[in-house]
Amino acid sequence: MDPNDSYELLRNLTSPVVAITSRRGDKLNGMISDGAVRASIVPDIPRAAVFIHKVNYSHDMVFETGRFGLHILHDGQFEVIHKLGFFSGRDHDKLADIPHRLGQLGLPVLEDCYAAFECDVINVMDTGASTCFLGEAKAVHRGPGQRPMTPAYMREHMPASWEDAYVRNLGWAQSWARSKSRDVRAVVWRGLTP
Repeated sequence: MDPNDSYELLRNLTSPVVAITSRRGDKLNGMISDGAVRASIVPDIPRAAVFIHKVNYSHDMVFETGRFGLHILHDGQFEVIHKLGFFSGRDHDKLADIPHRLGQLGLPVLEDCYAAFECDVINVMDTGASTCFLGEAKAVHRGPGQRPMTPAYMREHMPASWEDAYVRNLGWAQSWARSKSRDVRAVVWRGLTP
């Protein structure tokens, strides 16, 4: 099968569009991903797994602190996607113009979203180009959004003026990931040392 056809089929496995927030010291950051899944069917053990590419500034922040905020975005949050997904947190404060507060774990929690989960990392898995972080939600917040944003909805409804940058950024990310994806290494998560 043609790799492009395979990729299009795999796109059916993507999650809603999510924002992942992190905090290291005084530095706050956020990013956009469509790589998050529920990782528990037990109501009193709320877990989620997120995949964060190693090139993302958020990756090291989450790995070093052992915490992340996971926000399911709603279908009206295109500006949040643009602010968190089209620029690097290495260059500027991506959360500066996005209403948020510090949650129970000290993580940035977006005021406007479908739902937010403040998670402690309990395990990790290397995928070569990214790390899968398994998180246990320690605090859950229901936002005002009514319908989660899906990747297909985002691609179909994003402003036309963003399309070139989106395609360019996706192409760059795919090329970078291609060069790293075969280098999968075992990682033992030892948690954080006090």
